[in-house]
Amino acid sequence: MTNTLTDTPQSNYRVISLDVLRGIIMILLCAESCRVYESLNHLEPSGLGAGLVNQFFHHPWHGLHFWDLVQPAFMFMAGSAMYISYSRKLAKGVTWSGNFRHILIRCLRLFICGVGLHCIYAGKPVWELWNVLTQLAFTTLIAYLTINRSFGFQIACSIGLLILTELLYRMVLMPGFSQPFVEGHNFGSYMDTILMGKINSDGWVAINIIPTAAHTIWGVLAGKLLVTERSAVYKVKALLFAGLAALVLSHGLDLLNITPIIKRISTSSFALASGGWVLLLLAAVYWLVDIKKNTRYAWIATVMGMNAIFIYLFFETVGMQWVNGAVDIFSGQLLHLFFGISVPVAAVFSAFTTLILEWALCYWLYKRGIFFKL
Repeated sequence: MTNTLTDTPQSNYRVISLDVLRGIIMILLCAESCRVYESLNHLEPSGLGAGLVNQFFHHPWHGLHFWDLVQPAFMFMAGSAMYISYSRKLAKGVTWSGNFRHILIRCLRLFICGVGLHCIYAGKPVWELWNVLTQLAFTTLIAYLTINRSFGFQIACSIGLLILTELLYRMVLMPGFSQPFVEGHNFGSYMDTILMGKINSDGWVAINIIPTAAHTIWGVLAGKLLVTERSAVYKVKALLFAGLAALVLSHGLDLLNITPIIKRISTSSFALASGGWVLLLLAAVYWLVDIKKNTRYAWIATVMGMNAIFIYLFFETVGMQWVNGAVDIFSGQLLHLFFGISVPVAAVFSAFTTLILEWALCYWLYKRGIFFKL
């Protein structure tokens, strides 16, 4: 199998924008776990403020909020990181098959962590497959199976996954699950009854691994593009063109009532829309950081992005179970007790304090060269 995208990868070239964007994603996810958005929402903002805060919560069903883009970006950046790591291994003489065992072990670890997190959320052993790490285990494997193929093959594979999603939702109509785009009555929910014997009360479905794998494949392609010897202008134009094309197609499908944009079941139009926005965001960050060399404050995001899986597991377990409450006792609650600051405002202070402390943990690890990998 050959790589026919463009030129030979520059194995020693580090794309700082990828580290920055991954760090931004992790800071956003950490802020959610630290209850930043929840506490801001409890301030009951109005007008523009209410609209802005609302963007940090998932859309209830048919539509798109900013927060709906974060998980696709997480999957996308995982694909980019995987390709860059793989290209460096190729330069050292490691073969695709030689690296395959490592990928399988990594996917197994991701799967176990994802299932384990649901057990922690529930406070008991459960079998649930809705966590982002569980899904990443499958999308990583699918993306790696195509990583050494041509650009055209990978694009065709990703589009094929979206077409497969369309066919499954429209053609597999079972009793009680015969409405493709209705919450709780679609193919995804039907599959959950088979896989887990239950459906998600918020409409999430495990079969999202199929369309979401397109995000990881697109991340591989972006990583492949950015480490080649093509000009910076070419790279930005390619990212912009791909992003805009995906947005036009996705919103066209939605506006024409062909396929609605629904995050919770990751419809093909949602996969394209979210992928398009992530590509545009990457183009902007790449232009600012790698082309214009605005790297002075890049480290703020990078220190968290370099330990992405570790900090995700940390704030989803120790953070939510203990750190959030402990920090609140000695920050927001003290402000409320001794200075009479209202409970909602004190909660905002606690949330941001927790976020800063968890970022500081990543900074401490970064300064000591400690990086956890699955």
